[in-house]
Amino acid sequence: MTSSSPFVLDANVFIEASIRYYAFDIVPAFWVCLEEHGKLDKIFTIDRIAVEIKEDGPLKAWMHDEFAGFIRESNTPETLAHYAELMQWAQEQPFTDAAKAEFAEVADAWLVAHAKAVGATVVTHETFDAKCRRRVKIPNACRVLDVPCVDTFAMLRSLGVKLSK
Repeated sequence: MTSSSPFVLDANVFIEASIRYYAFDIVPAFWVCLEEHGKLDKIFTIDRIAVEIKEDGPLKAWMHDEFAGFIRESNTPETLAHYAELMQWAQEQPFTDAAKAEFAEVADAWLVAHAKAVGATVVTHETFDAKCRRRVKIPNACRVLDVPCVDTFAMLRSLGVKLSK
């Protein structure tokens, strides 16, 4: 499976990788791979996601140094139009008021809206859940705008990545 559309990464992709299975000191090749695919315009994230990387440490340093060139501005007219569409959809759904408020405050809706605007595939560890009412999940929002959504491992396979010595 190969994808011609670029991948836009959610904060949880970076965070989970850095603290668990692709820690900087264990699998530095993962981070180099992200940079290399960023240079090929195949991987990026948006400014609002980069802001969610708050804890000082290797991830924040890497995000603001090595990956800084692959962080795109999300405040475009096309993204704003899709963001408004998602906000309207969320308000019409039976989510809790807290879930609706959170969705309007965090980067998730912007991530999906920007992916739609530029024809990208969203990469997240969240999974679709039609019954969840306490949180608006990224894959659910992706379905509303017909945006492809995959996890890190599907992205790596699509890109043909082999992390080896």
